[in-house]
Amino acid sequence: MSIPTEPIGSIPRPSDLLTAMAEHAAGRLGDDDLAAAQDAAVADTIARLERIGSPVLVDGEQSKPSFATYPIAGLGDLAPDGAVIPFADGHTRQLPRLTAGPFRYGARAATYLQAARRHTALPVKQAVIAPSALSLLYPADGIAGYPRKAFIDDLVAEAEADIRGCLDAGAHVVQLDFTEGRLSLKLDPSGGLLEQFVALNNQVLERFTDAERARIGVHTCPGGDQDSTHSADVDYAALLPTLFTLRAGNFYVELAGEADPGRVLDLIAAHLPAQAGIFVGVTDPIDPAVETPEQVRDRVLEAARRLPAERLGTCDDCGFAPFADDTSTSRDTAFAKIAARVEGTALAAEALGA
Repeated sequence: MSIPTEPIGSIPRPSDLLTAMAEHAAGRLGDDDLAAAQDAAVADTIARLERIGSPVLVDGEQSKPSFATYPIAGLGDLAPDGAVIPFADGHTRQLPRLTAGPFRYGARAATYLQAARRHTALPVKQAVIAPSALSLLYPADGIAGYPRKAFIDDLVAEAEADIRGCLDAGAHVVQLDFTEGRLSLKLDPSGGLLEQFVALNNQVLERFTDAERARIGVHTCPGGDQDSTHSADVDYAALLPTLFTLRAGNFYVELAGEADPGRVLDLIAAHLPAQAGIFVGVTDPIDPAVETPEQVRDRVLEAARRLPAERLGTCDDCGFAPFADDTSTSRDTAFAKIAARVEGTALAAEALGA
């Protein structure tokens, strides 16, 4: 048998691109030169994934400012003092705050996909930010002349267009990044905020056909930035039953970094929707140690003992550098971990086939 394996998204940027980004931010490098450095990084990312033997490719988010903020980069009507996301090591990330409507994306994920596909004939996956994350842009005290309902209507339409544009542009699959799902339970242990997030995301997902949703997945993790997380202490038992009510064809679940992966697998088995694919994380981007193919194989085989093998796939726990300035993991380490995932998944498939 074969077992599908896919990257999650971001890969650390090469030093040339990091330098170009800094020079551009300082006003010493033009837009065209930055775009050239980004395209070179995309080409290198894809070439290295091909050499590893990855059956599905990503652009590594080399051109995104972050996995979450690409739709609003460069937009007006934003103030810097939005929602703050605290991480376990004490550092924070802050979203901007919307100051006026109507809300529109400034960039669409299909542009990244189209740029990546120029460098390969292999399947390319495209990650997009879940609309629930962007809902945090709207301030709690509202916006004069632009009620929250109008914002949500605009957000749902924009998120649908973002996903549909990727499907139409030939994405192998489209992945909604939903890291705020687990975080929501830290902010609101009652689960009310999580239910709001899921309901909002389902407003978007329900606009697609069953065949289209088979190419749409949702990724959950406890965050991963500068080798720290924002919600790893939140019990999966509180998240997964609600998460699996999302109308998605596939789920990508962080697992390698969990203290008790067997318990998580049992929770997945109890709540996974019929027909949905389940990709389990078998490499931990936060752990500096590179997994061996044999370790990956054993993790896959453990998952196969608890989950339907015909619906099982593997992935990395999360992206390796979801924010462009995150250099906590080296580029070479990321590719080494991906290589271990690809080889270890093949070893597991061979063992299961035998």
